[in-house]
Amino acid sequence: MFTIVLALVLVLSSQTEAQLQVNFYRNTCPKAESIIRQEVQRAFFRDTGIAPGLVRMHFHDCFVRGCDGSILIKSTPGNSAEEDGPPNAGTLRGFEAIENAKARLEQECRGVVSCADILAYAARDSIVISGGLGWDVPAGRRDGRISRAAETIDIPAPFNNLDEATRAFTKKGLSSDDMVALLGAHTIGRSHCTSFSNRLYNFSPTNSQDPTLDPLYAIQLKQQCPRGPNGNVDPNAVVSMNISPTISENSYYVDVLKNRGLFTSDQTLTTSPDTLSEVRDYARNNIKWQVDFSEAMIKMSQVEVLTGNAGEIRLNCRVINP
Repeated sequence: MFTIVLALVLVLSSQTEAQLQVNFYRNTCPKAESIIRQEVQRAFFRDTGIAPGLVRMHFHDCFVRGCDGSILIKSTPGNSAEEDGPPNAGTLRGFEAIENAKARLEQECRGVVSCADILAYAARDSIVISGGLGWDVPAGRRDGRISRAAETIDIPAPFNNLDEATRAFTKKGLSSDDMVALLGAHTIGRSHCTSFSNRLYNFSPTNSQDPTLDPLYAIQLKQQCPRGPNGNVDPNAVVSMNISPTISENSYYVDVLKNRGLFTSDQTLTTSPDTLSEVRDYARNNIKWQVDFSEAMIKMSQVEVLTGNAGEIRLNCRVINP
């Protein structure tokens, strides 16, 4: 059964836009994918949180100017870059793995492999190392030269309701079905308490706590995210996304059905018959989610890409070329 499912994903991954190709570096840098995979594995064995960090970084990259590696660019005195935008500031993880992979690739085949492609491969490898299903990554992206913190407003927010979240995905050419599948990435990793503490304290004029949140789960979260003397939650406090934060599987959807979705944008999937039906399907069938997630990741990784002579191949992923 697994072989059939994997074959299906490989077929889907080959149905890519013409400007990107599977095995893009077969002739120009044959060891590219293996080098990237090795660096992701090394980083993961030091810190399992690197896997969800790299998936999230790829996601956030694609929602701002497309999948062009612009999230990797450092801020300068004259420019506040994406990494310092509100959704990203102080929360991005995985830079070292990308930089280590890039350094090795520059020794292997200088000026060939883009940072945007490294990030796309690393996100795939992160899912695989977490126990998820892999896919062939279409590559050939070029790196962008512009990174602005202000543009991170396009990234879907944890407090979005269903309409807001759907619009954010639609703006990037991704469907509601893609959105439901991609949000399953929240099955791994952790979150800062500040991303959802509004659901625990002073939720609305009539409810101090979000009524859609499971009461026992809310008690647990309040213990992990207490308010300080100033009434605020520690901005550095974090909690696991679910009970198995290092394993890529469908428990996220089981949690949502139990009103234990961590973010508003997670729990809001139960507010529409269509999205609720998909959540139920994925909660029952892990393989179905794995396949749909892989297909959605392939689709997302092609959002507004730079190819051909556009952009550049950055020599240092953190700095645009001179």
